[in-house]
Amino acid sequence: MNLPNKLTILRIILIPVFVVLLLINLPYGDYLAAAIFITAAFTDSLDGYLARRWQQVTRLGIILDPLADKLLITAALISLVELGRIPGWIAIVILGREFAVSGLRAVKAGDGIIIPASIWGKLKTLTQIIAVLLIILQNTYHYITTLPIGRWAMYIAVLVTIISGVEYFYRFRLEFD
Repeated sequence: MNLPNKLTILRIILIPVFVVLLLINLPYGDYLAAAIFITAAFTDSLDGYLARRWQQVTRLGIILDPLADKLLITAALISLVELGRIPGWIAIVILGREFAVSGLRAVKAGDGIIIPASIWGKLKTLTQIIAVLLIILQNTYHYITTLPIGRWAMYIAVLVTIISGVEYFYRFRLEFD
């Protein structure tokens, strides 16, 4: 168990903490939830960077890292729908793409081939993290509420998510025709 894999496991452990802080009505709960979310999102970048830099890429990490990412975003989106901060269709579109791409990756993995994240996949993750963070903080900062920055960031995240999904399906079709 190397440090990059431990960071991935930490990200998974932080998810229920994040959800509880977001959903229960605590003073400064949104701040705490945002801090946990940022920490978890940061470990996503850090674990991959360290694994590549230290040449510690493992099969466990290859499988666990994208799973941890999907769990974090899924937990955030479902919680935000529960709180009435985003409409359900946004969560459905984003999570539908995640399941579809995971299915494609599973088929490829069955052939012994790992599909790495594309630039669109990385951009998708970044836009989703920014959008979730802005939505969490929109009740806290007045200027985010008066200007629909969080809502527009989420729409951009949905658009990039769709483009990313189409790109994966296009690559998959090209490789398997």
